[in-house]
Amino acid sequence: MNFSFKPLMMGLLVLLTTFTACEEDEHPHDDTLPNTENLTLIASGYTNEGSMLVKLWAEGALEAKYTNFFVEVRDSATSELINDAHVELMPMMDMGMMQHAAPYENPASADAVEGLFPCAVVFQMPGEMGWELTIHVHNHHSGGEGDVTFPLSVATPNVARTSVVTASNGTDMYVISYVQPSAPQVGMNTMEMTVHKKESMMSFPGVTDLSVVMEPSMPSMGHGSPNNVNPTHTANGHYVGQVNFTMTGEWLIDLTLLNGADTVVSLVSFDVTL
Repeated sequence: MNFSFKPLMMGLLVLLTTFTACEEDEHPHDDTLPNTENLTLIASGYTNEGSMLVKLWAEGALEAKYTNFFVEVRDSATSELINDAHVELMPMMDMGMMQHAAPYENPASADAVEGLFPCAVVFQMPGEMGWELTIHVHNHHSGGEGDVTFPLSVATPNVARTSVVTASNGTDMYVISYVQPSAPQVGMNTMEMTVHKKESMMSFPGVTDLSVVMEPSMPSMGHGSPNNVNPTHTANGHYVGQVNFTMTGEWLIDLTLLNGADTVVSLVSFDVTL
């Protein structure tokens, strides 16, 4: 029998290439896998309906402060990443005799950002037990939707980053949170804070119509700093300005909240150490 080895090898190569292509078609490579290298997995679980796996990521262990979350959603059967979905949060603290929610920010879009849905919760108090976060997901591709609830442990931060204060009128209550600078340096730093008003035990909308007077100082040295820019409202209760730390050491940022000429909150302070 006379046959050529080269045509046989070429045929085998074609079959192998075809088989590999079929495998790639059945399991396409996902270039949008989320980058979670610098994130901490807080919880993972399946929705009660809608056949989805939900993973909750954060920038570190949870503390009583403004907390960025990142929600990853996958099809529970295929593990395919879901990038088009409506994600809604509902944080809740069960204190036994009473329950209350917390300020939160749902993802700004139904389109995932590099495979993750960014969102946030302001934990206004710590709790090793009692906190839970319910995440509702509506998968726009399949139409399925469902909920998953995660129990959370929220620690007390080394330095207070959230204050619940009674307004000057003696009635209204506000949740004021320090957001950044998270790594303060000598010189000008972006100063960001959030302000939410307690309308009820379950409702804490962002406050958008205040003006803020900011006064940084070094009590141990008896001086402040020049060229600071008072935070102004940007969106959803976030206020952003510039704070100038002229040297290393312990600083105090005093904040006064005004509505026109009326003082809403006379003083709330945050400690910052460089």
